[in-house]
Amino acid sequence: MLRSLTTLKARNRRPWMLVALPAGAAAAALVVGCSSSGTSSGGSSGGSSGHAAPAAGSVKTATIGGATVLTNSKGFTLYSFAPDTPTTSKCTGSCITYWPPVKGPATAGPGVTGKLATIKRSDGSVQATYNGHPLYTYVADTAPGQAKGNGLNLSGGVWHEVTASGSAAPAATTSASSGGGY
Repeated sequence: MLRSLTTLKARNRRPWMLVALPAGAAAAALVVGCSSSGTSSGGSSGGSSGHAAPAAGSVKTATIGGATVLTNSKGFTLYSFAPDTPTTSKCTGSCITYWPPVKGPATAGPGVTGKLATIKRSDGSVQATYNGHPLYTYVADTAPGQAKGNGLNLSGGVWHEVTASGSAAPAATTSASSGGGY
């Protein structure tokens, strides 16, 4: 009887192990899946995009949609927010979840001829500016060369790509532009 009771107890433990092992493996996979991908750069904080909360670095130019615009060192389009002033970012709170500020100071790379400077944000962090426009990236731009945020009216104002001249790029239109009828 003792032997059969021991066998019964051992059999009752096995289902727990069958449940516990896959659960542990799933938890480990979740931790690995939620960790950052790519090379370790240290000091990176949250976000699902590889360019969220861009670190200080080089600002360069690229031609996107026919306009010469500013990009970060990874080639992601930089934006300005119409309500901002040369000394104040109006994108705060949940806004920065979608429009991460470019951390300053930044350095001028190829094609950048305007003035790079910084402002102090309301949270105390330092943000890069270009010709008086605080700079941001957009989380929906998931690859270099995209400008999905240009012309969007979100978070209390209109967002524009920043051109090399420092002016706002015109919003994209759905109709064909002039081209001599070709």
